[in-house]
Amino acid sequence: MARLILFNKPYGVLSQFTDKGMADSKRATLSDHIDLPGVYPAGRLDRDSEGLLLLTDDGKLQERIASPRFKTEKTYLVQVERIPDDAAIEALCQGVTLKDGPTRPARVSRIAPPDLWERDPPVRFRKSVPDCWLSITISEGRNRQVRRMTAHVGHPTLRLVRWRIGAWSLDGLAPGAWRDAPPETPGKPIKNRGR
Repeated sequence: MARLILFNKPYGVLSQFTDKGMADSKRATLSDHIDLPGVYPAGRLDRDSEGLLLLTDDGKLQERIASPRFKTEKTYLVQVERIPDDAAIEALCQGVTLKDGPTRPARVSRIAPPDLWERDPPVRFRKSVPDCWLSITISEGRNRQVRRMTAHVGHPTLRLVRWRIGAWSLDGLAPGAWRDAPPETPGKPIKNRGR
């Protein structure tokens, strides 16, 4: 049976077990939080993003989660600068054209500020510039895609927390903590929709 790990990646942690950066680098990695042989990330999460990262010891499961062809949905809680108007929300929903091509349609809605842990370091605060929280669900995973999408419509991302991947969510998992999960959540398996 494949092993699947749910990890709440803190801000500033690389989505890899070793730092292949500069020789004197002291950047935090997965090995600072997870001491399990044979598991590897199923996808990535930027160093300056937080939230759900899945790790598994099964290559086929890793591909089913991470490969764009399977269209696994990922939901992000996103704090952006200023309050997006309906046109900006609609543009994100329809898909925007980035340098690497158009994005697939997304589900986007304004939400109340979520009850999240404090980030270290905290998000910058400017009295003269309001902010807003969005829930954004995408079915692809390009490099820094959500950040590029919000910037494209004029609302740079201040904080990004991945809350859900497919059937798995961050519910009850503190930053830096991990737990085992069934590879297929009962009643909500990841379906092979890409073939």
